[in-house]
Amino acid sequence: MARGRIWLIGGTRESADLASALAQHHLPCTLSVTTETAKALYPKHPELRVVVARFESETLRDFLISEEIRVILDASHPYAVEISQRAIAAADQHSLPYLRFERPALDPLDSHAIIELESWDALLTGTYLQDQRVLLTIGHQPLHQFRPWQERSTLFARILPSTTALEATLAAGFSAERLFAMRPPVPLAIERALWQHWQISLVVTKSSGQAGGEAIKRQVAAELGVKLVAIARPSIPYPQQTSDPATALAFCRQF
Repeated sequence: MARGRIWLIGGTRESADLASALAQHHLPCTLSVTTETAKALYPKHPELRVVVARFESETLRDFLISEEIRVILDASHPYAVEISQRAIAAADQHSLPYLRFERPALDPLDSHAIIELESWDALLTGTYLQDQRVLLTIGHQPLHQFRPWQERSTLFARILPSTTALEATLAAGFSAERLFAMRPPVPLAIERALWQHWQISLVVTKSSGQAGGEAIKRQVAAELGVKLVAIARPSIPYPQQTSDPATALAFCRQF
């Protein structure tokens, strides 16, 4: 077996499956997540070490050395741009093999009910939100950008059930009665009921694919006649990329 460990960048449902597969094949792996809550979602196995960390350039270098990392498998969220960029730079600097594992995007739809935008700016500087009852299903981090719209629309947010998410959402101007905390995936019946209860006229989501619940949101939007705004994934020039777990496993085993 090759010396050293695999650095698996977590934060997605797929990364838990990858962690299990690596452990079952006796491939030593250090998995990084950013919260203690996320840490609890991963399996316990002698070959798997899970750390909670937010890496800067120096701390990342120290991590790679101390963990004796020999290969990087990046299964972070499609919108976790910073960690992917830092991992790519570190792979280049330390001559480490890097592979991006990303859930496939859903096929684009020719539907007047779905508005696909390239960026947050395109949404926030346009008139899409004006006088709408808007449900934001985008995580807590971008919510502060919507503060100027609190007086021009009625904003609701669905967030993860964590103290960090709750505090950030309240700080962004959302009142408690306009928040719903639940860890994805959200079942179809709950998704539909929530939209109906709040009388939502427009939903903002990320193009996060099947695992991110995008398909269910498309279905509910079509059923209820609600507009759905999907923000495109950031464009990152990954050195190598796959959405096939078997390919990712084979990649890790060859080094």
